[in-house]
Amino acid sequence: MERTLSSALLQSHSIASATSSWPLRLIATLSLWQRRIVSRRQLARLDARLLADAGISENQRYVELQKPFWR
Repeated sequence: MERTLSSALLQSHSIASATSSWPLRLIATLSLWQRRIVSRRQLARLDARLLADAGISENQRYVELQKPFWR
């Protein structure tokens, strides 16, 4: 037999999971920001030869480095 949840139980479960998942979302967001910071620092250190090897122009690098870490 298959069990089904009533809409009230389903609704309370989704609210509980939303409130319990905010710390995970916060950690994931902070981790993403940290990766962006690190990768942009690495991009800033590349010389012209390495940029060419990666297929990135100086203009593309400049645009990427001007972005704030949250974008």
